Amino acid sequence: MDTIRAPEAARRNAGLAGTLAAFAAYGMWGLFPLYWKRLASVDALQILCHRIVWSALLTLVLLAFRKGGLRELHGLARSGKRLAAAALASALISVNWGLYIWAVNSGKVADSSLGYFINPLLSIALGAIFLGERLDRGTKTAVAVATLGVAFAGFYSGRLPWISLALAGTFGFYGLVKKKAGLDPLLGLAAETLIAAPFALAWLVLEHGAGRGAFGSPANGGGGTETAMLFLAGIVTALPLLAFAFAANRIPLQRLGFIQYLSPTGQLALGVLVYGERPDLGRVGAFGAVAVAVAIYAGTRRQAAAAASAAPAKR
Repeated sequence: MDTIRAPEAARRNAGLAGTLAAFAAYGMWGLFPLYWKRLASVDALQILCHRIVWSALLTLVLLAFRKGGLRELHGLARSGKRLAAAALASALISVNWGLYIWAVNSGKVADSSLGYFINPLLSIALGAIFLGERLDRGTKTAVAVATLGVAFAGFYSGRLPWISLALAGTFGFYGLVKKKAGLDPLLGLAAETLIAAPFALAWLVLEHGAGRGAFGSPANGGGGTETAMLFLAGIVTALPLLAFAFAANRIPLQRLGFIQYLSPTGQLALGVLVYGERPDLGRVGAFGAVAVAVAIYAGTRRQAAAAASAAPAKR
């Protein structure tokens, strides 16, 4: 009996750890506007490049201190399939980072938050399409309600919310790639950032050579505080991504998707309460629908878990 219960207990523990990691990741991301907004004086592309370069350096150092870490990285580089997955993840997250930084520093925090409201819907759909994750009735209802809210936001504004859709799409597929690749969180992040680092470093060198570099240059918006924040961008970037990767390997995409609502809720609150943005009726409607969807999803989890545990007995 104990040998039967042990795998089940390990699975529950892994699920709990993954869920807590997901809350940590999305909680940190929900506060990100506070950090990137403080760097508004720096060109968005330079901020992106600093995020990539310092994250690559940090993860490389961490791997060097982990037993066998550099050998793992070398092994990944020699595996065509895993390297291709890391390259695709690198491209997706780089675009997502860059667009998000630009949106925040262009006064579009609310638009970016709507994108991350949409993303869980996409994560659930991707999990069902590509990973065979089954959708229970409560999840389907929650997705339908949230989808109606997002559709209302687009209809009310009368334009395609391209920033929101691009952010949702890039991060949604990034999560799918991470889930399918199943790479160790630190190894995966190191590979992704190291792939993009040469391009990012080359751009920073060109910018500094042309006299436009911000790092250590108050004339280009890089005063002491800004320079320190650019340097710390690696840690700020790596911590939530490592937590996210840890969670993605341990819990279903649909659970990961719904926990994500913590992040855009925080971003929307900052946009309205701190930065004075005023969401229109469409976004207010979308937020209300999403809140109802999350309540439906949370309220049906016990019933869904009972049904799932009873299913094997029926067979």
